Amino acid sequence: MPLLSADSSKITRKQSFRSLEMVKVDMDKEIDLQPFGVDYGRLENGLVYYVKCNPKPKKRAALALAVKVGSILEGEDERGVAHIVEHLAFSATKKYTNHNIVKFLESIGAEFGPCQNAVTSFDETIYKLLVPIDKPELLSEAIQVLAEFSSEIRLSKDDLEKERGAVMEEYRDNRNASGRILDAYWTLMMKGSKYADRLPIGLENVIKTVSSQTLKQFYQKWYHLCNMAVIAVGDFSDTKSVIELIRTHFGHKYSALDPLPISHLPVPSHVEPRFSYFVEPEASGSAVMISYKMQVDEVKTVKDYREMLVKSMFRTALNRRFFKVSRRKDPPYFSCSISAYVLVRQLKAYIMTSSCKEKGTLEALESMLIEVARVRLHGFTEREISVVRALLMSRIESAYLERDQMESSSLRYEYSQHFTDNKPIIGIEYEAQLQKSILPDILASEVSKFAEKLWTSCSCVIQIVEPQASATLDDLKNIVRKIDKLEKERSISPWDDDHIPEEIATSKPHTGNIVQQHEHVNIGATELVLSNGMRVCYKCTDFFNDQVLFTGFSYGGLSELPESKYFSSSMGSTIAEEIGVFGHRPSVLMDMLAGKRVDIDIEVRAYRRTFYGDCSPFYLETALKLVYQLFTSNVTPDDEVIKRVMQVKEEAILARERDPYTSFSNQAMEINYGNSYFFRPFKISDLQKVNPLKACEYFNTCFKDPSAFTVIIVGNIDPTVALPLILQYLGGIEKPHKPIFHFNCDHIKGLPFKFPKTITREVVYSPMIEAQCMVRLCFPIELNKENMEEEIHYTWFLSKLLETKLLQLLRFKHGQIYSASVSEFIDGDLPCLDSDILGDIRIDFSCDPKISLKLVDLALNEIFRLQEEGPSDQDVTTILEIEQRVHENGLQDNYYWLNRILCSYQSRIYSGDVSTSFKMLDEGRSKVRKSLTPLTMQLALQRIMHHKNQHTVVILMPQTSWFKRLRSFSQWTLHGIDVKILAAIAGFTVLALSLRRYSPKS
Repeated sequence: MPLLSADSSKITRKQSFRSLEMVKVDMDKEIDLQPFGVDYGRLENGLVYYVKCNPKPKKRAALALAVKVGSILEGEDERGVAHIVEHLAFSATKKYTNHNIVKFLESIGAEFGPCQNAVTSFDETIYKLLVPIDKPELLSEAIQVLAEFSSEIRLSKDDLEKERGAVMEEYRDNRNASGRILDAYWTLMMKGSKYADRLPIGLENVIKTVSSQTLKQFYQKWYHLCNMAVIAVGDFSDTKSVIELIRTHFGHKYSALDPLPISHLPVPSHVEPRFSYFVEPEASGSAVMISYKMQVDEVKTVKDYREMLVKSMFRTALNRRFFKVSRRKDPPYFSCSISAYVLVRQLKAYIMTSSCKEKGTLEALESMLIEVARVRLHGFTEREISVVRALLMSRIESAYLERDQMESSSLRYEYSQHFTDNKPIIGIEYEAQLQKSILPDILASEVSKFAEKLWTSCSCVIQIVEPQASATLDDLKNIVRKIDKLEKERSISPWDDDHIPEEIATSKPHTGNIVQQHEHVNIGATELVLSNGMRVCYKCTDFFNDQVLFTGFSYGGLSELPESKYFSSSMGSTIAEEIGVFGHRPSVLMDMLAGKRVDIDIEVRAYRRTFYGDCSPFYLETALKLVYQLFTSNVTPDDEVIKRVMQVKEEAILARERDPYTSFSNQAMEINYGNSYFFRPFKISDLQKVNPLKACEYFNTCFKDPSAFTVIIVGNIDPTVALPLILQYLGGIEKPHKPIFHFNCDHIKGLPFKFPKTITREVVYSPMIEAQCMVRLCFPIELNKENMEEEIHYTWFLSKLLETKLLQLLRFKHGQIYSASVSEFIDGDLPCLDSDILGDIRIDFSCDPKISLKLVDLALNEIFRLQEEGPSDQDVTTILEIEQRVHENGLQDNYYWLNRILCSYQSRIYSGDVSTSFKMLDEGRSKVRKSLTPLTMQLALQRIMHHKNQHTVVILMPQTSWFKRLRSFSQWTLHGIDVKILAAIAGFTVLALSLRRYSPKS
């Protein structure tokens, strides 16, 4: 048998994973430290580079500047400085000022956020760009931007003052319940190390007061080329020219100061477990976290790689047990999982997390510890490990099949990890042969043995999170002692597994036949009408070798229901999924599908019932079997499952009520859409109206009639294989004797939206531990049904224009927000043709509560200015470029094509010929693009958002005294708040305070 080597020279590019030869593996063979398959080197000034030709996506390059500088290098008075430097990189450099880097990149279609961004962590800072390279000069200029980041960030006093507010807002966003919980847990885990108090976001007082001089000192002290790497992965003609560009822009740079060594800072281990009982009144639920810290695995030999696989198998096997426990009668938790995380350089942790009912954390903790102890005592069964082995083999097979179709951004991430963490890159071909050769020989006893690393004496940290205190630290310690005692006494029983049926479908259906077939050349798709009335449209692509996407929909959903049936029916799919919509319980189906790359889900919404999923071409039959099972199985109420589902729903409702944002979102929903039961979030009183039997009865009618469904399949399909399967499993679904949903799809009942007719402004005051503020502006829109498709495209461009302009104004000019999102809601899901389309454009941003009213006025003034003056030529060019780049990327993506075909069927212009509606939608996009000018954008703003005096503003503010609220109201006097109302409020306040003087003190 040949000895496995990293060059894998005998493996042809077209060779399938299943024909890969299993080989004898030399466990002592060293893993090559040089990254495989990439041009890797170092310039004379110390800069490392990684350059790789990769055609996905076409005419794009994923670039990065990786810097081994993070928050751990900060001094006490610099806490947060590394992150602020990263922010200011996009603000101004020697060549680019006033956020011109952002403007340049957006002008070529690289949108701020998705395509240009950076992240600061404890040990490194990574600057990332995803840029088009269809013009020769673009790649050079993008690399020059990275060169500017390396040594030319300006860091002036003015730059800092403009960006301080944005950084502060990012800090404020992290000061919610989740942020406080994680910060406390991190501090406990890292106790005794500098990492404990070097969170990258920094300290509030440093963000507010740090000087530009301090930033410059930090930047000059640590930003040296020997601590950096440039990564370039893209659709290049060759790597040599890219390396020359890197040399051109970086080669002349040398550090003025000798670089200081970056030393490793250890995190001390501990034998005694650390405990935390964290009471968080705003917590989204009760939770348990258990972590076991250990050194990062160094993969230097094949033996190390094998041990890494063993640990991966352990996590997978234990997670499957956790899932099955969560589906038992009266489970100790709703969900539980274990994952491995690299915390900081050279330190990782295995972290188990669970969510559970309120006051159920002790039970959850006990169950989690028992499962680990059970593995130590009795191990995993060979059957469990055979299932896990199949899963891992399936994953590496998928990666191998798509080894030439990796996204450039994924490869960029791998190379950055190689640079910052010395993570080896050995090539997918080599990995595939390693795993195929090693996995069959890994025994259950080996996998089980890893549980010995998860004793509570192994640097263990246990944290309980609850909204109200119901236990003590001593209770946690007693649980640990109890499990230790049970384990010593061997009083924990072996794992009892479920019986797993062999076949998903017990019998094969009678094969249907094709009644009609149409070739849609402009889509590159084939449409079939089957003998049971189901319509199937499939498109063969070669974007990904191991991906097939599918979705099926039918009109008619929750909008048809009166209030008396709504609450039960809306819970139907949730209850049904927990019972099992494919004829088997989820925990059983999980094992039946082990090693089969299939995922399928269902959804029942206002106007449609939908199933959707993805699979490997190898498992298309399995996916279609599941669809067949969905249509032919009935869900039978199960008291145990129903009790668990209702308990989870109740906990979610209670958690939402603790969240300060709940009252804000509820009020915004009511103001913008009305108070119908369709829009109100579930309350406990609504949950009490749910009849589980009626819920299951409703669900059992949702997926029964194949003649009402249209199915779209996109991906690596071989029609000679797929067609017989489609005819058997989709064509074999029997059509019911009479229709189940009695309605005409052209006259589906619309949801009772009540869009506001005037200006409405409201401040929602909510109790909160730390001040948070959220602003939502909504503008009702109306689209003419005659030009609907073009108007929808215009609405997208308007939303993107508003998002770009508001970010420029509120973030880059005033520096007072971190981000802003603009989204359009169009009630276009409704297929009937008898009315214009209504909807709204919604603007959301968070900010300092003290300046929220000022920012609202700035935002509104900018919107009205655009309506009166129109955007600039550059504004229009930028959004056109962003849209075009999104479209170009989408043309290489299965999800994009699936959505385009789906929209063609669901469009109001569809009248039986999907190629015609597809063509009209495409022409509508092209027509709008060609017509887009500052004038047409201005007219669209006036036409679509035509009511200047018809919008809503809802602001979430921390609860304050009446006097402070009165002061905030006074700022809105000129915006429609009547002076008499203010007087009445003032009078009520005085009365309330005078009564309060005589109320007894508690």
